[in-house]
Amino acid sequence: MDCTRVPLTVPTRAPTGKTAAYCLGTDEALLVDPAAVTDDLDALLADRTVAHVAVTHHHPDHVGAVEHYASAHDATVWCRYGRGDEFEAATGVVPDRTFVDGTTIPTGDGDATVVDLPGHAPEHVGFRFPDDTTGTDAYLVGDLAVAAGSVVVGAPEGDMRAYVSSLRRLWARNPDTLYPAHGPVIADPRETCARLITHRRDREGRVRDAVHDGARTVAEITDAAYEKDLTGVRDLAEATVVAHLEKLAVEGRVRWDGTEATPS
Repeated sequence: MDCTRVPLTVPTRAPTGKTAAYCLGTDEALLVDPAAVTDDLDALLADRTVAHVAVTHHHPDHVGAVEHYASAHDATVWCRYGRGDEFEAATGVVPDRTFVDGTTIPTGDGDATVVDLPGHAPEHVGFRFPDDTTGTDAYLVGDLAVAAGSVVVGAPEGDMRAYVSSLRRLWARNPDTLYPAHGPVIADPRETCARLITHRRDREGRVRDAVHDGARTVAEITDAAYEKDLTGVRDLAEATVVAHLEKLAVEGRVRWDGTEATPS
């Protein structure tokens, strides 16, 4: 199956300033994450028939042109089962169909299979498809992974336990290629998943140590857990710290009840 990537400039906190839309297939294709209406995306789709539109998750930098392209191509709009209201609120579109892990979306060039990859957002999914470039299955992974840097997993939507579990499941599948929403295509999926897991484990250790060393508030824990200037991204860092604290509390490794750390 052909996989064509079109980076779109959108308001996003991602360092690239872009979100990649993907078109899977050329006939009765699946369009994923149409974040904006652009000439480049219009030109690509002018030579194809689009039968389906879906998103990896509902964040604003992924959904901005769902309504436009679904209407323009009379395409079936899909969303995660049980998340229809949130999808409609984010996109302005009532979904036509819903999917779960393992659902296949047919294109004229083969099936794309939904893969649950929660963590960055509760409804986050990816799509597995046969990649013409490598001749093996590849994964379109949204905001699960990036080739460099890390992914924000911030409370209240972000779930750190689910995120790390999603990375581990993807590592176990051992794909050849990952197609992310931000940054370049990932040609070393296992190494990237392992790097992101290690990064989360290291940050988690810093958060845990900060609490055990006496930090109580989210601001204090964030100051102790990050050794860099957080100007412009402090809100994201604090949301990530909360997600780490929630994971540690569930696992019984910190008390997130005011005895040690204080929710606020």
